[in-house]
Amino acid sequence: EDVHFAVNEQLRQLYVEIIDDNEWEPDEFFFVKLSLPEKEENEDIVLGNISITQVTIINDDEPGKLEFAKPSIIAKESSRRVRIPVNRINGADGHVSVAWKTKDITAISGKDYQGGEGVLKFDHGETCRTIDIEIFDSMKPERDESFQVDLGECDGGAELGKIKKTIITIVNDEEFNGLVSRIVNLTKANMDALQLEDSTWVTQMKNAMNVNGGDIENATFLDYLLHFLTFFWKILFALVPPPKYLGGWPAFVLSLAVIGFMTAIIGDLATLFGCLVNLDDSITAITLVALGTSMPDTFASKQAAVGEKTADSSIGNINGSNSVNVFLGLGLPWLMASIYHMTQGTVFTVPPGSLGFSVIIYTGCAIAAIILLILRRFLKPFGQAELGGPKGPKILSAIILVSLWVFYVLLSALNSKKIINVQIGG
Repeated sequence: EDVHFAVNEQLRQLYVEIIDDNEWEPDEFFFVKLSLPEKEENEDIVLGNISITQVTIINDDEPGKLEFAKPSIIAKESSRRVRIPVNRINGADGHVSVAWKTKDITAISGKDYQGGEGVLKFDHGETCRTIDIEIFDSMKPERDESFQVDLGECDGGAELGKIKKTIITIVNDEEFNGLVSRIVNLTKANMDALQLEDSTWVTQMKNAMNVNGGDIENATFLDYLLHFLTFFWKILFALVPPPKYLGGWPAFVLSLAVIGFMTAIIGDLATLFGCLVNLDDSITAITLVALGTSMPDTFASKQAAVGEKTADSSIGNINGSNSVNVFLGLGLPWLMASIYHMTQGTVFTVPPGSLGFSVIIYTGCAIAAIILLILRRFLKPFGQAELGGPKGPKILSAIILVSLWVFYVLLSALNSKKIINVQIGG
């Protein structure tokens, strides 16, 4: 382009058209160069020192930031699909995209939902898109499960916002509806039963005699069978004072006394049975007595694991039960025996027998069980959890743990019967 100056004109402006393409781009630049025409009438015209200048095109397009609309979303299992909204904020210029992928927490990809990864694309001016993930309905009651969706690398100049990940919780409809139904039925059946402070001995006896806590309409055959088998123990514990008396201390103390009475009966019956079939006390202790005191805790731990989001309650129940068995079951009788022998001027001694060998075998089995739990936590085929997971590995873990118990009982029994003679300690 030629630029012409009039007489006495000292300043002229050049205009260069800039094309706005609504796409984010880094700042760009170009040069404008001045030169003299080849045939110039006035030979006195010369170029100054600055004959070339740089022009910078500053990008004013805002591709925006990409983030999830919510940090957590609740999805019903029966909906079969969850839609996860991703928002585009602080600008919507140009075409941008963002990568996403799922991550298991308690829900398992391929079993509870269809996990994976992909790329979410936004057109120019588009401010919201959704990620659709399929949910599998197991058609059976189970606890709530969750998985995580993460946003990854962005293209087109966009950046990630504050909410880079969201947690999807899959709610079991059948469990929720069943829970509501049970609460309504229990409320209709006996509203007073929900009032702990109003309970009396008469109320406790009535509840102990009723099947399924008085909710006879919803009682099953199993409820009637268990009621028949546990009727004596229900009546026995109904004799414990109600919690409203003296802040619940009488109920606490007498409950422990009744538990001790039950433990004594189980121990004596197991000892008598061992005598009848010619079993040593050590074998009876690690088989019949251990099963009698541990089976209720096993069912309680299983129920706690199924009903809670984590396995913390079940593990706590096991630790508490073992502590009571060891500290009270052994410590209290030994304390009483020690005090008695001290008053008589004698020394209370307990022969070790095959205890040392049993402790070594038990320690080895315990280490193997801990290694199995660690492997279950970190290996994906096991569901990356100590409890639950896919059916096959779950059954395999149960077989391994039961085999460890059988191995421990077998070696301890053989050593007690002197079939294998290993003496450790005095």
